[in-house]
Amino acid sequence: MSGTSAVAGLEFFAACPRHVPDLLAGELRGLGLNVTREHPAGVSFRGPLSDGYLACLESRTASRVLLTLGTVPLDSAERMYEGLRELAWEEHLAPEGTLAVDVVGEAPAWLRHTQFAAQKAKDAIVDRFRERTGSRPSVDLQAPDLRVSLRLARGSATVSIDFSGEPLHRRGYRQSGVEAPLKENLAAALLLRCGWPAIAAEGGAFADPMCGSGTLVIEAALMAAHVAPGLLRRRCGFERWLGHDAAQWQELRQAALERRDLSLLGSGRLRGFARDQTAIRASLANAGRSGVGDHVMFERCDVAALPAAPETRGLVLVNPPYGARLEDEGTLAPLYATLGRTLIERFPGWQAGVFTGNPPLGRALGLRAHRSHTFFNGPIECRLLRFELNAEAVEPDAATARRARLESARARPGAAMFANRLRKNFAKLESWARRADVSCFRVYDADMPEYSFAIDIYGNDERFACVQEYAAPPTVSREAARGRRDEALSVLPEVLGLPEERITLRVRRRQRHGEQYEKVDSEARFHTVREGRYRFLVNFTDYLDTGLFLDHRLTRARIGELAAGRRFLNLFAYTGTATVYAVGAGATSSTTVDMSKTYLEWAKRNLALNGLAGPNHGFVHADCLAWLEEQAQAAPCKYGLVFVDPPTVSRSKRMDREFDVQRDHVGLLHRIGGLLEPDGLILFSNNNQRFRLDAEGLAGFEIQDLSRATIPEDFRRNPRIHVAYLLRRRVA
Repeated sequence: MSGTSAVAGLEFFAACPRHVPDLLAGELRGLGLNVTREHPAGVSFRGPLSDGYLACLESRTASRVLLTLGTVPLDSAERMYEGLRELAWEEHLAPEGTLAVDVVGEAPAWLRHTQFAAQKAKDAIVDRFRERTGSRPSVDLQAPDLRVSLRLARGSATVSIDFSGEPLHRRGYRQSGVEAPLKENLAAALLLRCGWPAIAAEGGAFADPMCGSGTLVIEAALMAAHVAPGLLRRRCGFERWLGHDAAQWQELRQAALERRDLSLLGSGRLRGFARDQTAIRASLANAGRSGVGDHVMFERCDVAALPAAPETRGLVLVNPPYGARLEDEGTLAPLYATLGRTLIERFPGWQAGVFTGNPPLGRALGLRAHRSHTFFNGPIECRLLRFELNAEAVEPDAATARRARLESARARPGAAMFANRLRKNFAKLESWARRADVSCFRVYDADMPEYSFAIDIYGNDERFACVQEYAAPPTVSREAARGRRDEALSVLPEVLGLPEERITLRVRRRQRHGEQYEKVDSEARFHTVREGRYRFLVNFTDYLDTGLFLDHRLTRARIGELAAGRRFLNLFAYTGTATVYAVGAGATSSTTVDMSKTYLEWAKRNLALNGLAGPNHGFVHADCLAWLEEQAQAAPCKYGLVFVDPPTVSRSKRMDREFDVQRDHVGLLHRIGGLLEPDGLILFSNNNQRFRLDAEGLAGFEIQDLSRATIPEDFRRNPRIHVAYLLRRRVA
C-alpha cells in the first residue's frame, strides 16, 4: 500500500464515547468529510488520506482515528493468524521498526482474553516479516512506529492502523489535574451539546463555577478561537507509518495555524472558579500550556460568592461533585441548592449546563431543566441538565417541596407498615440497650426487603440517627426507590423521637475495591458518643463509615479482656477504637498502623479523648502489608496481642499490590505470627460474609472461633455480619 496517499476512498473509523457519535458525525461533516455511518461508539467515514489527517487534527470529540485495512475471520486462532499474516505489513512498517497491537471488543469463546488475541496478531505480523525479509520488527507498547488495532465483533476482527497514537483526548496541555477530571473530548462534547460555538460566535461569555483543573474553560477557549486540538499534540500515530505524506500533513497543520484567532477570546470573557487553590494552580498551568493562558481567567472563589456575569449572554457549564464513591443525596443536596441559587442570581439570561453522575441531585438545584442528555464519564452514567436561566426556570422552594413530598408519602400504606416494624424493633432494642448500658446500636437492618435501610442510633448527651439506604438493584426503578425512601423518612422523626436535623440519610451502593474508608465530603462535623466507659468521635457525613463499627462492640470488649499487661498491635486500625479498649484495659504499650493519615489522626484524637495518650502508644502511617514485611526483615518488636481486621479486598493506589482476605489471610496471619511473643495471641476478624478460614493452611495455630460470641444482640438478625477468630501458636 505504498501509494496510499494518492488513493481516494480509504475507509476510516473515528471512535468516541457513548452518546457522542451524533456530535462527532456533525463535526466531521462540518469539516467536509463523507460520513457513511454512525455506530454506538464511533463514526465511519470514507475519503482520501487527507481526511484521516483532518479528523486527527480538527476533531474535538473523537478518541481515536483508525485507517481500516480489512477484516479477518475469528473462527479459530489459526484462521485469525493466517488472515493477519496475509496482509501486506511491509507496506506499512519497516523491518527494523516497532509495533504494538491493541484489541477491543467481545472475544469469541475460543479466545481466552484479548491479550491472547494481541499476541497472536503480533506473531502473525512478525512472522510475515521474518519470512520475507529475514528480520522482524520489535514491540514497543509506549511509542511504536505502528500501532495496530483489532476490533472484535460478530465473528470477525476489523484490522486497522491507529492514526492517533495516544488517544486524541490527550491534547498535550493537561499535565496537572485534580481527582477524576473530565477527559478533554467529553468536555468538548458537553460544550457542543450546550450550543457553545454559536454563543461564542455571537460574543457570549463562558463560566465554570467549579472548574477543577480548568478543562471546560480551556476547551471552550480553544473552540471559540478556532484552535484545532491536534495542534497541541507532540505527534500523531501516523507520522512514522510508511504511507505517511509529510507534506500533506504539514499543509493541513499550516492551514489550521492560520485559522486560529486568539483575539476572539477578548479579556475576561472566559472564567473558571474553584474554592481550592490547588485546582486554580492546576488550571493556570494547563491554560498556559494550551496557549490560551493570557486570555482566560481563573479565580479562587466559593460557589456562593461568585461575581456577577460580565456579559448579558453566555454559557455557564459546571461539573459538580456527584458522589461517585457514595451516592449520598443528603450530603450533596445543599451544595446543589447553593449552585442553583447562584446560577439564577449571577447569570440571568444565560444558558446553563449541569453535568452530574447523580441525576436525582439535579432536583436539589431548584431549577427546571428544559433538556436532559445522557453521557458516560468513564463507567458512570451521567446526565447533562440544560437550563435557560430566567424566572420560569425556578422551581418552588426545595424545602417546601420536600415537606410536601414527605407529607404525601406518610399517608401511603407502605409508610404505616414500615413505621410499625421500626416501632417494634426500636421498643425492644432500646429496652435491651438501656439494660446493657449500650448507647450506640442498630435498630433496623432491611427487616422488610422493600425498605432496604440500616438505621443506627448514636448516643451520648444527644441522640442521632444514621440512616443508610442500600442502593436499589437495577430491577427497581429510581422512582420506586425514591418513593420507599420518602415513606421511610416521613415516619422516622416520630418513631425515633428525633428532630429531622439529627437524622442523616446516606444512599450506599456496593463498594468498589479499596473504598471502605474513603472520604466523600468535608463538613468535618464530629460528634462524641459513648460505648461503655469509653468515648469516641463519629462523623455522619464525610466518610463511607462513621468511625465506629457497631457490630464489633463485643470484639472490642474481648480485646479489653485480653490486653492487660501485653504489648498491643492494631493493624488496619481505622480510627483506633480497638486501641482505646486495649490501652484502657492496661496494655503496656500499643502500636497502631494504618495507611490513612486522616484515620491515624482520628485514632490519636480518640485515645486523647479518653485520657489514654502517652509515649508508649505509637502510630505508624504505612501500608500494613509492607510494614509487616519490613518487620520480618528487621529485629521486630514482639507483641502479646495483635488485632487485625483487614478489608475484604483492597486495590488502593497506596498499596503495593492487591489484597484479598480470602486468598491472602493465611500468609497475612503467618507474618503476624512471626511478631508474637511466646504466649501471644491474634484476634483476627473481617466482614466478608462468604469467608472461610483455611484451617489446614493455619495448622501451626490453635484456633478458636469467636464469630457467634462476638455478634451483638442488635446484629443477631445477620449472624454473618462478621467473623472473628482467636489464634495462638501451637507449642512444638
